[in-house]
Amino acid sequence: MELHILLLLITLSLLPTIILRSILNCRRQTNRPPGPPGLPIIGNLHQLGPKPHVTLSTLSKTYGPLMSLQLGSVTVVIASSPSAAQEILQRHDSSFSDRPIPDVITAQPNVLDTLAWSPGGPRWRSRRRLCTTKIFTNQRLDLLQHLRQHKVQQLVQHLHQKSAARTPVNIGEVAFATMLNLVSNTVFSEDVVDPEFKSAGEFKEVVWRIMEDAGRVNVSDYFPAVKWLDLQGVKRHVTVSYLRIHKLFDEMIGKRVRDRDTCGARGDDFLDVLLDQCEQQEDDNNDDSESLTIDNIKPMLLDLFIAGSDTSGSTIEWAMAELLHNPEIMHKARNELNQVIGTTNNQVKESDIPRLEYMEAIVKETLRLHPSVPLLLPYLAGNDVQVNGYTIHKGDQVLINAWSIGRDPQYWDDPLAFRPERFLRSKIDFKGRNFEYLPFGAGRRICPGLPLANRMITLVVAALVHSFEWKLPEGVTPESLDMTEQYGITLKRLTPLCAIPISV
Repeated sequence: MELHILLLLITLSLLPTIILRSILNCRRQTNRPPGPPGLPIIGNLHQLGPKPHVTLSTLSKTYGPLMSLQLGSVTVVIASSPSAAQEILQRHDSSFSDRPIPDVITAQPNVLDTLAWSPGGPRWRSRRRLCTTKIFTNQRLDLLQHLRQHKVQQLVQHLHQKSAARTPVNIGEVAFATMLNLVSNTVFSEDVVDPEFKSAGEFKEVVWRIMEDAGRVNVSDYFPAVKWLDLQGVKRHVTVSYLRIHKLFDEMIGKRVRDRDTCGARGDDFLDVLLDQCEQQEDDNNDDSESLTIDNIKPMLLDLFIAGSDTSGSTIEWAMAELLHNPEIMHKARNELNQVIGTTNNQVKESDIPRLEYMEAIVKETLRLHPSVPLLLPYLAGNDVQVNGYTIHKGDQVLINAWSIGRDPQYWDDPLAFRPERFLRSKIDFKGRNFEYLPFGAGRRICPGLPLANRMITLVVAALVHSFEWKLPEGVTPESLDMTEQYGITLKRLTPLCAIPISV
């Protein structure tokens, strides 16, 4: 059913209830941030459009860097400036440690065990601590870099075969497949996509269904009274994908547990770290609700897979699109790689990345213009908080428009231009200390997989540029290359990027 028809039906059916609630909440809404006027019942839902991050950025120019919208029965506050983001994510981060869980996300098993959506209490803190101290440490990542190196070599070999035919390659699809195998090898020490990338499309469809549905405007999230009806069928649609991935995890985890039981085999990948923690807690007779079990580590693995494959794969596609759109920058990047790595038979390695300053700047500039999650993940106010002179009330949802902040001319010169040079000899990074640049968020809920994502994205983009010259398909020029965005919970290209690799 079309969204506008649903909104009309909901308006008619809930009119008496919502009028009463509005009267009761009148005092509570004093001193709220300014915002555009909305319609009765549905508020501003009809104004979001197909690209909410762009709509909200435009509205902020009228209503200010901290504004509020009424989306159905939910008040949403949007921060669109570094100072507002810093107030929320640094000064008051303890008040915004929880997240509202979209109805579509609850379709997955054990949703409260995810890192991304779990409330910021003891359970989340224990899992976050495990990731930062046992999984995403430099020592652990260094230990497994040979597995990731092998996957990049497979990608390069695959593209050499494609190069001989001089046919365009879907860069987004091979980037996604490579990132999926990079994550899979870091977690499981094995592939989930075959070496010829034939099964890449299936997994991409499964993951993209989750990300697309999670980013869709869903009336269930804004009218809790009708949530149980799943009027748009979004939850039913996405459940198939969640079950497909959990089945894959069941097979891999089951195989590993049997190997550990029969052979006593222990490895160094993330799965072994998690299983060791499960066994340790069993030995300690720890029956706390925060304990790890095989069932509740699967949501953590799902977070790693989705963030590592979908968001990182999309960033690689955007980086290559910008390089093809700006040939002079591609030329500079290749010159740096040739100087640092050499021109013959040398493979780019993770250990080379610190010497590739311009390549690192390209990745940073890509994330500035095309942040993987343009509105970050939503926050939930745990109490009334004063921000920039306004009150964010307990229960309000909060969005940080990282896309808008990264394009603000007050903080960035020529903000719509792709200029990696702006990051050379600059102290600005994406570790959450610079609030004009928030591709991974900031504060206590900054993306825990940042160290792995940065390594993988930079390594793959460097390998693609170093090993091949790239030519656009016939009829497409750098100037005419379509750079239109498609909004989901992640920011994708509307038109898949296709280019012809030419072996060098």
